[in-house]
Formats: sequence, structure tokens, C-alpha cells
Amino acid sequence: MNAELIAVIDYWVREKGIEKSTLLAAVQNCLAGAAKKALGPTRGLHCEINPKTGAIKAFAKLIVVENVELPRDQISLAEARLINPNVQCGDEIDKEVTPRNFGRIAAQHAKQNLIQLIRRIEKSKIYAEFKDRTGDIVDGTVSRFEKGDVIVDLGRYEALMPSRERVPNENYESKERLHFYVKSVENRQNGPEIILSRADPNFVLRLFEIEISEIKDNTIEVRGIAREPGIRTKIAVYSRDPKVDPVGACVGIRGQRVKNIVRELNNEKIDIIKYDDDITRYVENALAPAKLTSYEVDADNKYIHVWTTEDQLSLAIGRRGQNARLTSQLTGWRVDIDAEDPEPSGFDTQMANAISDLTRVSAISTEQAEALVTSGFNSLDLILQADVADLEAVKGIGPAAKGIWEAVRAHVGRADS
Repeated sequence: MNAELIAVIDYWVREKGIEKSTLLAAVQNCLAGAAKKALGPTRGLHCEINPKTGAIKAFAKLIVVENVELPRDQISLAEARLINPNVQCGDEIDKEVTPRNFGRIAAQHAKQNLIQLIRRIEKSKIYAEFKDRTGDIVDGTVSRFEKGDVIVDLGRYEALMPSRERVPNENYESKERLHFYVKSVENRQNGPEIILSRADPNFVLRLFEIEISEIKDNTIEVRGIAREPGIRTKIAVYSRDPKVDPVGACVGIRGQRVKNIVRELNNEKIDIIKYDDDITRYVENALAPAKLTSYEVDADNKYIHVWTTEDQLSLAIGRRGQNARLTSQLTGWRVDIDAEDPEPSGFDTQMANAISDLTRVSAISTEQAEALVTSGFNSLDLILQADVADLEAVKGIGPAAKGIWEAVRAHVGRADS
């Protein structure tokens, strides 16, 4: 039975990577409970396991005295010197108190509690190893799914990617190997839990730090990032070295550097933007390739209103407002985008002037003037040359035609006199 216990311990050492001495110490603490049941209250009761043979022994830590008055706490000097000839009164000494057949009983007890022991050791080991790894990228294999959450096998440990941290348009398959961002290590009541993410903006940031050497050595600094997972990311970069183009360095030769990141993100679109301290230029860079025409800036409230031409408006706003929304998240400013009022065309100007001329006649309202101009009667002379019946046929004029004609004749007469 003892040899079998050692075999079980050796298996878990190999399987979980727990040091054998740590596991043996934990089992020995567990065995002390079994020894206490067999022996009753005993001072300093503890157990030891031979790591090779699996032999289990129980020891009491007794005080050496001349005359024993409390047998469970004390040992006579004469008996103690049989164990250690140099011992003196007042010293403590370990005396073996192993009950009969205790090895078999203790081994059975240890095996029953070994799984719980391993879980406790494993949880403390997980927390110790991962508590400082928040923000790292790790490799893992999709193990299984639990109500939309993804359980990820990290080798010796399992981690959780909650449904909120999944990329909406990514479909994960069992045994698929992926990169994950360690978002947090939560020390919950039932033990530590490693929380992973593929949707966090910092996942993209860490990929850039790994792929772009200039970011790694701080030549290029990331000044902002905004992301809609699986669809689009905007990342703003700034170069500390004027000789280094931050956008070009991140894109790489023939776009190879950013392609590696896009591939990891399953073809998520990435906009690499040059950061600028001037908010108007920063917003202009973020909204490119849309061309902006003017700006209104409220620095106190971090608000900027930009205008563009009608044909550029949809490009600037983006599908379902995505481009504008990400620009606002990236800059930290509220961004509103509108189209400028179009310049009136030559024809529109002529129409407006003709309507204005007709309304100088007091008998002609603006609505009647618009109806007459639209029907071709765009001057007072043309109205006078027309038959009243022709004017009556204009929609919106009708019976008022005769009065309008006479009012125009009187107006022109006064102007000629």
C-alpha cells in the first residue's frame, strides 16, 4: 500500500509539475489527522514518509523531564537518552509513536485526500505563477465550451475565456491552438481563475509590441488604441526619433509586419494613424482617407465639430458610424461630423433671382412666384405677354391669374413712368 502511495505521488508530480517534496509535506500534514484519531491528543504530533519506500511513521515532540507527570507531553531523561545520548532536561525530542498497522490505514487515508491536496497546491501554484503575468500573451488550446464560455488548456493549467471576451465573428473549434491575452488572475473563493481575452484592445497592443521592434525598444510609442473586436481597430503611433516614420515602421516592407497581426486577428481591419498634438490634425489622420474641410474646436469640453463635403460624409462617418465612433474613442474627444451646405448652382441662383423679382409685385406671394417661375413665367414681361387663360392653367394660380396680370401691368407702368 505504501509503495502504491509513492507511485500515486510520483504520477501527480509528473502530471502537474508539483515538486515531490511539496507534495510529500502536504500529505504528511494530512496524515497527522489520521494519527491524531488513532492516538488521541499528543504533543507536537506529526508524520513522516520515506520518499523511497513509502514507510509512514508518527512522532510526538515531547519535553524531557526527570520524572514524567504528563505522559502525552513528557518523556523521562533516561528514556530520552536512549534516543539521543546528549539530551538534557527541558529539551524537546521526537519520539516515534506510530500505532500498530498505522502505515496501511494512513496510506489509505492519504490516497483519499490526495486529490483535494493536489487541487489546493495547484491553485496556489497557479496564482503564484500567473499573478504577475496579467497583460502577457499566452498560447493555449481550446478544450471545451461551457454556456458560451471557452475553457482553454494552457498545458498544466486551465483558463477561462468568458463569452464577453470572445470576438463575435470568431468561431472556435475544439483542439484549436490560439494566442490569448491574459486579462486578469482572479483569486475567487474556490481558487484562482485565469481570465483570457481575444477581444480586449490591449490584445492588439501586445501583438504590435511583439511584432514591431521599434515599439519594443521605445523608439515608437503607442499613444492610443480603439477597437471593435473582429471588425476594426485604430491605433495611433508616435515616433521619438524624427528619422523614423511611425506608420511606415508599423506597416513594414510590403505591409508584412501589419499583415502578421491582421492574420492573427482573422483579417480584422487595422488603421495605423500618425499621432499629432494638434487635435484637428489628429482627427484628420484618424478619419482618413475622408477629406475634411473645416473644424470647430471646444478644447474645454474636448469637443470637435468637423465638416466635409457631401460626397465624403459617408466615408468619414463609416458604416453605421463606426469610423466616427472609433475616432472619438481613440482621441478621447467627442467628434461630430457634418456635410457643408452645398454651393447653389447657377440655375438655382437664376431661379431664386426670378422668384425675388416677381414677389416685388405685392399681389404675387412667394408660393405663386415659385409656381409661375417653375412654369416658365420667370419675368414680369413674360407674364404680360401671356394670356390670362395661360396663367390660370398654372397650378397654384387659377382664379388669381387676372388679378396678378393686372397687378403686373400696373407695376410695370409705374416703373416706366
